[in-house]
Amino acid sequence: MSKEKFTIGENIKKYRKKLEISQDALFKKANLVFHTIAKIEIGATPNPTIETVKKIANALNVGVDDLLKE
Repeated sequence: MSKEKFTIGENIKKYRKKLEISQDALFKKANLVFHTIAKIEIGATPNPTIETVKKIANALNVGVDDLLKE
């Protein structure tokens, strides 16, 4: 997999850790299934839907563009 495919997951993890919240807390806050967050963070789901990215961004109080940056 290319670096690009890991970018979203890496950014989610970075912002989640900055807020000091667990994957468990994030999936609840974003109203998603736990494994969705875990798979995105490890790169197993390299292309999540825009709706999923929006939910995660809102839960992390960041813009979608922040999660897509390299």
